[in-house]
Amino acid sequence: MKLQKRYSLTGLCYTLPFLAGFALLYLIPFLWSIQRTFTAGAGGTRFVGLWNYFDLFRSAAFRLAAGNTLRFIGIGVPLLMVLSFTLALALHRKFRGASFFRSVFLLPLVIPVAAVVTVVQAFFGDGGSTNQLLEAIGLPVKSWIDSDLAFPLLIGLYIWKNCGYNMVLFLAALSAIPQEYADAAACEGASQSYILRHITLPLMVPNFFFVFVISVINAFKSFREAYLLGGSMPHESIYMLQHFMNNNFTNLNYPRLCTAALLIFSVIFLLVLLLLRVKRKYEVVL
Repeated sequence: MKLQKRYSLTGLCYTLPFLAGFALLYLIPFLWSIQRTFTAGAGGTRFVGLWNYFDLFRSAAFRLAAGNTLRFIGIGVPLLMVLSFTLALALHRKFRGASFFRSVFLLPLVIPVAAVVTVVQAFFGDGGSTNQLLEAIGLPVKSWIDSDLAFPLLIGLYIWKNCGYNMVLFLAALSAIPQEYADAAACEGASQSYILRHITLPLMVPNFFFVFVISVINAFKSFREAYLLGGSMPHESIYMLQHFMNNNFTNLNYPRLCTAALLIFSVIFLLVLLLLRVKRKYEVVL
């Protein structure tokens, strides 16, 4: 018993630096942020109850940012998952140059976002190459970044940036499926589409849940692209929740900033919790 206590004490000593850093950098600021959602004023000394939450939902800027963010996730995440899974299926087959294409699709992970956005602006800016080409062939030029067309551009940047990462996750899942399952089905006369629908996809459902969660989180992290593309006040089609929080931080409106951040955290937490419960039920059924 004394030896077990000594081991426990040794383990606690090893984890104390991590626990101290986690409490200092994450837990205490998180609790302070929750407290600020119920206060007002420069020092957060005046208790206002749920006023900040009511005021947030009455804000037209917040409703616009929340709607754009949900639309971005609803369109970008499914497109990303379908494209990355399709590429993973293609690259999972053994053919000459497969490793080269895997490396090519991973390049966006190491290329700085600022450099990519600069290239996009060079092509789709008001005086960019695309408008010059349209003008040369007699077609009207378009304002790509300062119009509704900015939303497809941002979706494209998001997919381009994260497709390679999701593809690697899907490739790892495909490699973990025993080849004997497909070989046995093929011996019974099953087609490739049948094997995909009834063997590959069911076995990869847990991986789909994981990749979906990662894709949603990365969608919330696409603020760099949106900010570099349109600045702090971009076209309303790409005005995201991160813009809303960044602008409130600049304006020193910390109660509204903390309220918006807590709501986003709650939505992500509940979404992940729901997906984990669905995943467990699906595994029980299997």
